Amino acid sequence: MSNPDQAAQPLKGLRVVEFTHMVMGPTCGMVLADLGAEVIKIEPVNGDHSRRLVGAGAGFFPMFNRNKKSIGIDLHTEEGAETARRLTATADVVAENFKPGTMAKYGLDYASLAKANPRIIYASHKGFLPGPYDHRTALDEVVQMMGGLAYMTGRPGDPLRAGTSVNDIMGGLFGAIAVLGALIQRGITGRGMEIQSALYENNVFLMGQHMLQYAVTGKHPAPMPARDNPWAVYDVFTVKDGEQIFLAAVSDAQWLTFCDALGFADLKAEPELATNNQRVTHRPRLLRTISERIARRSAAELAGVMEKAGLPFAPIRKPQDLYDDEHLLATGGLADMRLSDGPKAGEMVKTTLLPVTLDGHRLGVRLDPPRLGQDTAELLKGLGCSDAEVEALRERKVVA
Repeated sequence: MSNPDQAAQPLKGLRVVEFTHMVMGPTCGMVLADLGAEVIKIEPVNGDHSRRLVGAGAGFFPMFNRNKKSIGIDLHTEEGAETARRLTATADVVAENFKPGTMAKYGLDYASLAKANPRIIYASHKGFLPGPYDHRTALDEVVQMMGGLAYMTGRPGDPLRAGTSVNDIMGGLFGAIAVLGALIQRGITGRGMEIQSALYENNVFLMGQHMLQYAVTGKHPAPMPARDNPWAVYDVFTVKDGEQIFLAAVSDAQWLTFCDALGFADLKAEPELATNNQRVTHRPRLLRTISERIARRSAAELAGVMEKAGLPFAPIRKPQDLYDDEHLLATGGLADMRLSDGPKAGEMVKTTLLPVTLDGHRLGVRLDPPRLGQDTAELLKGLGCSDAEVEALRERKVVA
């Protein structure tokens, strides 16, 4: 298992100031922070609203705000906006994900900041790239519905959003990728640039394979639950005690191994099942037969058989089950992190890391998700403020 403390920090020395909330913008900042950048999160004086979310949003703040510093600033005051502008003047990168026009109200848009600092790289995360839709309010679920993902995920006539904030997260990832490209370009030209990432366009990118499927075949892609499956054995089976497991055999060689491993000599010998295309033709009957034969076997037993045979399989897990995953525990895929908010503030939990290694090491948690304004004094003193000036700003509720 690699030691995250030994991981490279290729962006060490880079300063990022982010005006972000919820998931998309914070994801971009988290990626840059995990790669070693100093990421400063500017929050309202009462804190990022996602600190207080419950239910499905309870994990947003701790997941996407590790390795960051926090300063609370009231941008609605001229003094607060000026403080934010002074802080952005020290930055290499500024990231934001507010509605179009919001940052310009405070002189924090790209055009304003680039006048003072032509090297600034400005990452805007929006619902839509500039165009006829850019005035609309977008959410992950909105763009999943209008961008084809919900259609492809649900059963026919029952569009269903994907089970995670896929566009928000990937929109932040694409924002970070664009920032890295802009940094390389700045190293060549000495000038920064504005980059944009958007939920809708991210979703359309995800749909590209299905759009091209239509362009190539002339047939409308069916939703994934109703798709014409190219493999006969490629399904979820319900087994002993109601457990479920996914089993697959996607080639003729795998089919023979599958039959040998599970003791299906009669199926192996059937001429009508000799090739994959033949098995697809007989798929309903074949799946019924397999289901009946393995119904009294446990998922763990079947997993052992499939693994020993080198065949594809997967237990059906819930998110909480991943905390006990032997692979993640053995490889350092989960890292300790202290919660900053909510009823469990101060407690240690495990969080997921970026799914990459650098020089053989995972990128770990250097800084726990910050408490609101925990770095305010340090950052303001870095701008030349005295202790008395910092305290005066706090008393006037310009900063927190």
